[in-house]
Amino acid sequence: MLESELKVDGNAIGGLLREFFTVEMTAAESTCAGCGKVHVVGRVDVYMNAPGVVVRCPSCTNVLMRVVRGGGRVWLDLSGMRCIEFTDPEA
Repeated sequence: MLESELKVDGNAIGGLLREFFTVEMTAAESTCAGCGKVHVVGRVDVYMNAPGVVVRCPSCTNVLMRVVRGGGRVWLDLSGMRCIEFTDPEA
């Protein structure tokens, strides 16, 4: 299977992220820890055909986020992001 057949955009994980964050996360901006580029989460590269979900920077392919579920637990690794910025729901 070709890489392009496996890759979808960040909108594919909107529902998944909504389970952990109380705001719409596909409109959030993520800053890549690798190259420093800022991308809206809805436009990052997402690979869902793995033991978990892998989210990569579309500029440098650095892994931004990993989400793994199993045994009633969730592991959310955001170490590939310098920061993530989203609208304050109370503003």
